[in-house]
Amino acid sequence: MAQVLEFKLPDLGEGLTEAEIVRWLVQVGDVVAIDQPVVEVETAKAMVEVPCPYGGVVTARFGDEGTELPVGAPLLTVAVGGPAVADEDTGSGNVLVGYGTGAAPARRRRVRPADRPVSSAGPLTSAGQPASAGGVASAGRLASAESVAAGRESVAGSSATGSSVAGSSVAGSLSDGPVPVISPLVRRLARENGLDLRELTGSGPDGLILRADVEYALKAATVPQRPAEPSAAAHLRVPSTAAQPSLAATATTPGSGETRVPLKGIRGAVADKLSRSRREIPDATCWVDADATELMRARAAMNAAGGPKISLIALLARICTAALARYPELNSTVDLDAREIVRLDRVHLGFAAQTERGLVVPVVRDAHARDAEGLTEQFARLTEAARTGTLTPGDLTGGTFTLNNYGVFGVDGSTPIINHPEAAMLGVGRIVPRPWVHEGELAVRQVVQLSLTFDHRVCDGGTAGGFLRHVADCVEQPAVLLRSL
Repeated sequence: MAQVLEFKLPDLGEGLTEAEIVRWLVQVGDVVAIDQPVVEVETAKAMVEVPCPYGGVVTARFGDEGTELPVGAPLLTVAVGGPAVADEDTGSGNVLVGYGTGAAPARRRRVRPADRPVSSAGPLTSAGQPASAGGVASAGRLASAESVAAGRESVAGSSATGSSVAGSSVAGSLSDGPVPVISPLVRRLARENGLDLRELTGSGPDGLILRADVEYALKAATVPQRPAEPSAAAHLRVPSTAAQPSLAATATTPGSGETRVPLKGIRGAVADKLSRSRREIPDATCWVDADATELMRARAAMNAAGGPKISLIALLARICTAALARYPELNSTVDLDAREIVRLDRVHLGFAAQTERGLVVPVVRDAHARDAEGLTEQFARLTEAARTGTLTPGDLTGGTFTLNNYGVFGVDGSTPIINHPEAAMLGVGRIVPRPWVHEGELAVRQVVQLSLTFDHRVCDGGTAGGFLRHVADCVEQPAVLLRSL
């Protein structure tokens, strides 16, 4: 006899207490395997696919896409133990992939009605999407009567927010099958603007829908078209812009002149951390201009010698780790409860990266033990993960020192806010040609401004100035680095 089990949002670690549902990976009526990802959620630190520890038939989902749930809240219910899922174990007891599941997960199977177009009066989930298996009732064609009965009882007893079978009708028919989209950011961009991805023709390989396709469709919807001249995007069915929410999920009160942006997710996490940094850390900033001409020449020579290309930020990171070895006070944290400065013997180097989701700080582990080539590889990997929204919580925590290259924004200087609970951050401005006295003569050189914000509790200005001067010396004369290699 089937048993209905409830799967709750698990503790995702790193002190996270809530998560927002970005995308459901299963529908009511689907058959899921043990440890199969069932929902994609966004925490304050990363996108995470959450696997279900049970194998069986999904009978209800709780929460629409965009809903924020606390840890421990119900996610979905699964009917297990019926003949339709007898070839699967009942559960792994785990909630994250790879955490000790005894048997290999069974292949994913979806319970479907007989092959036929979805009726315009087909069942809907509470999120307004057609149930891929026609709801639990349709699943009964393949599942046992006991599984269906258990599923109906679960749906009937679920809360109003659960994605149970509804009696609404679909205005028009939708095509069945997966939508050719890989990036969760593309899906979210379309969802937040009310764009149906099934109506788009992708320009990527094999019809893959790219971000550019979604942006083109949204732009086409905002440009008025004369009735006699169909637009180039006439094959797209885009809702009117009046019904589209903004990308920042803002709320505007009519007549008030106010636009309110919720402080949640990445934006909320950044606000909390920076506010705490300003409250707790007595920071100070010093800066210096440096002639980076020789560093740029050294990098060009390295890349001309063959092999993987070395990035500029990797060279700057190598300079930072060498300076931290000489001035370890800046690779530390403050234990307020014990009133102690804790000096760290490993450098986990964070670097600021601006993404569509906001500012994130991925961390290169054991940066002190990597050469320029290894650092280049790590920066490239983490930058791509930040761009695609696939950074894990582990990629974003544990940093001991941060490198902030704000020169990519075309600015010369800044006073960085320390990434709590670290003790310092090095900022790097743009490298531009400027008049400079070189070997007693005025010349045009490649000049960069370096700024260091440090926690005045861990050291005084002499130490901070010594660190920054050593960094500047290495930038101006890369051969200085040879002393620390």
